[in-house]
Amino acid sequence: MTSETGAGAGAGADAVAEVLSALADPTRRRILDALAAHGEATATVLAAELPVSRQAIVKHLGVLDRAGLVAGHREGREARYRVIPQRLGVTARWMDRVAADWDTRLTAIKRLAEGEAHPGDPEN
Repeated sequence: MTSETGAGAGAGADAVAEVLSALADPTRRRILDALAAHGEATATVLAAELPVSRQAIVKHLGVLDRAGLVAGHREGREARYRVIPQRLGVTARWMDRVAADWDTRLTAIKRLAEGEAHPGDPEN
């Protein structure tokens, strides 16, 4: 297993789990999409675009922030948020590895089902 998902992987596995958990909510995905479109926005701007209260947006932004997907900074009385793509990249690479592992497994199953010799078989 990889350092991001293997047993005892620590922060890497936690990062992927946090991202997947944060992205499981469709409202948070919409907030992330809106932030990506704006480049930077406040909770007030996001609430005007989405069918969610400003208070709910702030709570969702907190989850996205803890998952490392957004970062906020103060400008006067408002906090402005922007997307941080690094954790998305880590998660995408993990998902690519999982997909490749499954492709390998499915190819092996297909070969077995079709009666083809497997490259690791002693008969080859």
